[in-house]
Amino acid sequence: MQNIHNLKVYKNKRKYLRNNLTNAEITLWQFLKNSQLGYKFRRQHGINKYIVDFYCHSLKLIIELDGEVHNHIMQSQKDYLREQELKRFDFKIIRYKNECIIFEIDRVVDHIKRVCIYLDNRKTTPNPSLKRRGVDVR
Repeated sequence: MQNIHNLKVYKNKRKYLRNNLTNAEITLWQFLKNSQLGYKFRRQHGINKYIVDFYCHSLKLIIELDGEVHNHIMQSQKDYLREQELKRFDFKIIRYKNECIIFEIDRVVDHIKRVCIYLDNRKTTPNPSLKRRGVDVR
C-alpha cells in the first residue's frame, strides 16, 4: 500500500495550520499533547489529500473540530465526502463543535478517553470466532 501520510506536497499547508491553530484546537491540544491520555496524538496530520486536526496512529483515530463554517450546507457536504473517503482507509472519526471544546472541555476529554480505550480494546481482543479456527488476529 502506498504511503498516504504527510504527503510532501501539503507540507507547507500543514506547517501553516500548526502555526495558526484556532482557540478550540489550542485548548484541546493542551490535553492531547505528550500522550497525556495514554495515546500519542499528532496535530494537523496529513492523510492522503486531507489535513486532519488531530490523529492517533496506533488507534487510526481522527479527531475533527468544527467551527462555524461547518454549519453551512456546502461545507457539510464536503465534510461528509471527506469522511467517507477517510473511512475507506479504516480510520475512525469523531467530531466536536468548537463550542463544546471551549465550554465543555472536561466532557470532551472524558469522551475521547473512552473512545480510545474502546478502540484499543477492540484492537487487542481477538475475534472469538477466528480464534476457534486457530487464527490469531492481533
